[in-house]
Amino acid sequence: MVAEALPNSHEAPPVVLGLQPAALIDNVAPVDWSLLDQIPGDRGGSIPVQKDELEHILKELGTHVTAAPLKKMAGGSVANTVRGLSVGFGVATGIIGAYGDDEQGQLFVSNMGFSGVSISRLRKKKGSTGQCVCLVDDSGNRTMRPCLSSAVKIQADELSKDDFTGSKWLVLRYAVLNLEVIKAAIGFAKQEGLSVSLDLASFEMVRNYRSELRQLLESGNIDLCFANEDEAAELLRGEEEAGPEAALEFLSRHCSWAVVTLGSKGCIAKHDKEVVQVPAIGETIATDATGAGDLFASGFLYGLIKGLPLEECCKMGSCSGGSVIRALGGEVTPENWQWMHKQLQLKNLPVPDIRNL
Repeated sequence: MVAEALPNSHEAPPVVLGLQPAALIDNVAPVDWSLLDQIPGDRGGSIPVQKDELEHILKELGTHVTAAPLKKMAGGSVANTVRGLSVGFGVATGIIGAYGDDEQGQLFVSNMGFSGVSISRLRKKKGSTGQCVCLVDDSGNRTMRPCLSSAVKIQADELSKDDFTGSKWLVLRYAVLNLEVIKAAIGFAKQEGLSVSLDLASFEMVRNYRSELRQLLESGNIDLCFANEDEAAELLRGEEEAGPEAALEFLSRHCSWAVVTLGSKGCIAKHDKEVVQVPAIGETIATDATGAGDLFASGFLYGLIKGLPLEECCKMGSCSGGSVIRALGGEVTPENWQWMHKQLQLKNLPVPDIRNL
């Protein structure tokens, strides 16, 4: 399969690079309980589906969808994080991965490029682009069914040192099927002096592939790790101490920065011997929790890049995570970026100098 890279106009290296091996389009829709009851797997989780299952769910959405229409946008945890850093914080970002020669692939490229994310490290391949159905219930909880089995993706041997030269951070999401390309990317990142951030993806991924994950963490190559409360519980399942604090302690033994997000209760974080607990910011009941962790990572990384103290990094993350849950999908609207900037001002946090918001 021939991979065709997008042209590079001799741009400066992005400060933050995201590795998302397969481009992904999110199909986001508000649904009622009756549709969720028909879909196999845990409600609120993320379980891969085959193409026929994805098409069946999309077809069912036609009869179950509520007043709001289906929204299609570039998705995936890493894409959400780097897009958030670019649009909401003005940080130069880029994305590494592959997309198909189809309508979804073009939508992914145009959405990321329009958001200011460097797309020169994306490879175009013959085949289909990954899709995910994000079903949002009336409590704002999302149930995700990604379809990546037939999607094109970048392979470990397609990466090169040049992809990473000059950047400062590499953002990753744990996925056992991508372990080979993740390890190759970490290898290049460490050669080039980048710090590495890892998101634990989902409680199912941690539950089913915990030993591989723990090996990756214990390698010492992960500088920053994000886990939510459910992922933290799975990480230490069966051990005497398995709460968020124990998970934070475990992660901090292997990573310079460890963060466990606690939903409406905020987050806890540790760096060296410092431990902080920061409440959630904003009183809004979530319209859609999609992307909350991804945008939390955007704000936290911005804080680290700016050299802010740990507590302020958490507050930045809490503000940006709070901005995305106010509307459907993992992309923050201009109005909600403005809301976030107002929250930063109220808390005497640095407000990024962003125009055109």
